[in-house]
Amino acid sequence: MLQNSLAIQNRHERFIRTVCETEIVYGLENEEGFASSSSVHFEDEEENPIRIICFWAEEVLAKSCIKSDWSDYKIAKITLSDFIENWCVGMEEDGLIVGTEFDQNMFGYEADPLELILDLIIELERTNKELHFKKFIDLVDIKDQVKRILEE
Repeated sequence: MLQNSLAIQNRHERFIRTVCETEIVYGLENEEGFASSSSVHFEDEEENPIRIICFWAEEVLAKSCIKSDWSDYKIAKITLSDFIENWCVGMEEDGLIVGTEFDQNMFGYEADPLELILDLIIELERTNKELHFKKFIDLVDIKDQVKRILEE
C-alpha cells in the first residue's frame, strides 16, 4: 500500500513538472462532460465521496484510460493557463477535486484544486515561466487570491 501511494505521489509530482513545461493538460471528454470518478480521500458533509475530474500530463496516458466506463471519451487538450484560472477555480467553486495521472485501474492522486494551483505556481516560479491569464494579472495575483481564500 505504501509503495502504491508513493508511486501515485511520484506520478503527481511528474504531472506538475510536465504540465508546467509543456503548458498543456489533457482530459477525457464525451457529450455528457469530462471523465470523473469518486474520491477515496475526500467526503462531503453527508460523508459521500466527492466527485473527481481526472487530468493527465501526457496524451498517451489519458488515451490509455479510454476503456470500460470511459470507452466513449475523447482526448481534450487544455492550456495550463485555462486549466488554472477556469478549471481549478471552477472546480473549487463546485466542490470538486482534481484527479491527476489516474491509471487504467482508476488509481491516481487526489488534489484540492486551490492547493494544486499553488503547487503549479511554485513550479512555474522555480522554472521562471510566466503564464498569461484573462481573469488575473499574473502568477502573483492568482497566488495571492488563492492564499486569501485558503486562509478564510
